Amino acid sequence: MNYFVSPFNKEIKLNFPKNITIYDTTLRDGEQTPGVCLGTPEKLEIAKKLDELKIHQIEVGFPIVSKQEENSVRTIANEGLDADILVLSRTKKEDIDVAIDCGVDGIITFMGTSDLHLEHKLKLSREQALNVCMQSIEHAKDHGIFVAFSAEDATRTDFDFLKRIYKKAEDYGVDRVHIADTVGAINPQGMEFLVTELRSHLKTEIGLHCHNDFGFALSNCISGLLAGANAISTTMNGIGERAGNTPLEEIVMALKIMYGIDLGFKIKVFHDLSRLVEKHTQMLVPKNKPIVGKNVFRHESGIHVDAVIEEPLTYEPFLPELIGHHRRIVLGKHSGCRAVKAKLEACGIEVSKDELCRIVEEIKKSREEGRYINDELFNQIVKTVRGPVDI
Repeated sequence: MNYFVSPFNKEIKLNFPKNITIYDTTLRDGEQTPGVCLGTPEKLEIAKKLDELKIHQIEVGFPIVSKQEENSVRTIANEGLDADILVLSRTKKEDIDVAIDCGVDGIITFMGTSDLHLEHKLKLSREQALNVCMQSIEHAKDHGIFVAFSAEDATRTDFDFLKRIYKKAEDYGVDRVHIADTVGAINPQGMEFLVTELRSHLKTEIGLHCHNDFGFALSNCISGLLAGANAISTTMNGIGERAGNTPLEEIVMALKIMYGIDLGFKIKVFHDLSRLVEKHTQMLVPKNKPIVGKNVFRHESGIHVDAVIEEPLTYEPFLPELIGHHRRIVLGKHSGCRAVKAKLEACGIEVSKDELCRIVEEIKKSREEGRYINDELFNQIVKTVRGPVDI
């Protein structure tokens, strides 16, 4: 048994869409994290690892931004990856033409649709914005590529106008419309309502691009899928502007384990992918980060450790090997004899019962004095209690 979740999950019958697409934007929105700048080699390495995961689509960048960005996009597009390669473009002909010239499989063209964006950023009326968007969609579709239209700040857009612009985009042959919750302004109940209403007006696919400003990104995606959305935008480790985006590892593992929806990903890649993104972005993964954080499979409490040694699923929702992670027993003030004995046995050291108790006490004392129990200190404590050892 690799995982064990609440049996109550199965008591509620839920209707997820038959086909769910994950399009990852680590290399685009993830790179828009303040302070992050990825070169072509770094982007390519991450793209290859995403492809190893068997991700459906990779949004690899925003080619109009710079010549280096254009080169990165072209390099990845020509790598022969199995994933479809997408890029972002404004609703401008020059953006779309540069993207097409890079050899990508598709574009996500976007425009702010809320009155806030139209008035203060774009200086356009609703009618002007609608016309510009349709011209861009038409131009891109004429080149035979996949085209998604994203309404930026959709969740703060006038509802009638939002429905109208999406419907018009559908009429122009767009392959998918995106609800961009640009500042994480919607809650799960609002997302359920919004997607349900849009689904009643649209036949095309609906994608969700959620930001995590209030910690609702994952929940909003689940609510949106249950209401009829078909695609989810993600970033590895949940990086992205401000509070980040829907974490790739969280949505995939939540769907697989909590809801029984297996998207066919090679999830054993997750741990290595997480560390690779951490390395190249220099965005440290919090130790308590769900799924990929270091503490998710680290145990110190004596009661917990005793149970985990007997059966890991007592204090783990799934086995770490599933995602290429590993378990670690940490020694500290909460450690008991069984954890210390397991550590000693792993080092090939035999001690008496009295020596074991004394080692445990020294470990607790050392940790409470502010010292972290690493192998070196553990070695010193054992030597103090029973004489020289080789760990």
